[in-house]
Amino acid sequence: MTADQQAPRRRRDPQRRIEEIAAATERVIAARGVEGLTHRAVAEEAGVPLGATTYHFATKDDLIEAALRRSVDRYAADLEQWVAQRPELTREQLTVLLTDVLMGCFGPERDQRTVELELYLAALRRPALRALADRDIELTVGALLSYVDRTTAEAAAAAMTGLTLRGLAGSTPPARGEVEAVMRRVFAPAGAAP
Repeated sequence: MTADQQAPRRRRDPQRRIEEIAAATERVIAARGVEGLTHRAVAEEAGVPLGATTYHFATKDDLIEAALRRSVDRYAADLEQWVAQRPELTREQLTVLLTDVLMGCFGPERDQRTVELELYLAALRRPALRALADRDIELTVGALLSYVDRTTAEAAAAAMTGLTLRGLAGSTPPARGEVEAVMRRVFAPAGAAP
């Protein structure tokens, strides 16, 4: 076979490699937490050479930022779809549906929500991540603005974050009735009796 007849060399797709490494970073965080994250662990998880992780992400913070950005982008797409499927909701419907979402955080979606929360909390010590953390909250508020005023949306976002943290970090997640009662209180019309 002459040089002209040789099979073409496979071209590397740098963007695909970056996505693979970011996805592997999320899996490592799911298994080991942010503190257990290393370039070596990510390289092993992604099935790439160690040099590939350090080439695309020089520091551990760069890996964390890539995973958080990926998580927030996925959350934005999920929220957009959720709102599009529910263009109109009463406050009672919103209460029940958001309770369903929160209860899922403590069950089948626990691992994914844990990773998202770890990444979100990483912004406490890493100021470079704060803009992404802000975007995460604003996405929730923005989605809720389809149904309620800004103050109520901000209260609901704060309550949801707190309930999720409590449910994931505590020894026992809150019962459905507790979650629904909190969300019902948040969505109660102004001046309604408690």
